[in-house]
Amino acid sequence: MPDVLKLEVVTPDAVVYSEDVHMVTLPGVEGEFGVLPHHTALLTQVVPGEMIVRKDGHERFLAIGEGLVLVTGDRVAIVTDMAVAAENIDEARAEEARERAAARLRDKISDEEVASVNAALARSLAQLRVKRRRRV
Repeated sequence: MPDVLKLEVVTPDAVVYSEDVHMVTLPGVEGEFGVLPHHTALLTQVVPGEMIVRKDGHERFLAIGEGLVLVTGDRVAIVTDMAVAAENIDEARAEEARERAAARLRDKISDEEVASVNAALARSLAQLRVKRRRRV
């Protein structure tokens, strides 16, 4: 078997993904980055966006939220507040969540609420971008 990485994606609700893969592309705070087997050790933040998983010549697309990623030579472990496969994204629900968050930001709310609403908005926008880009 060619070189692989053990990819694990965990949310507060479940282990969303746990398989051997050939490459992972993630949205980082300084832009998108790819991880191949034997990557140097890394601990960094991921931001809401698209994660691409390459395995056996196929690509799988997931919308992920904010979180942390730990990379070792043979493992990628991601802890995030959201991870949804493109085929499981409900575009209508994501659009409704985006509209609710945008409307809430127009109200007078506390700084803490602004941060929470901005996070919800970023998660819904990540889902919409992945779904609309991939049309799965």
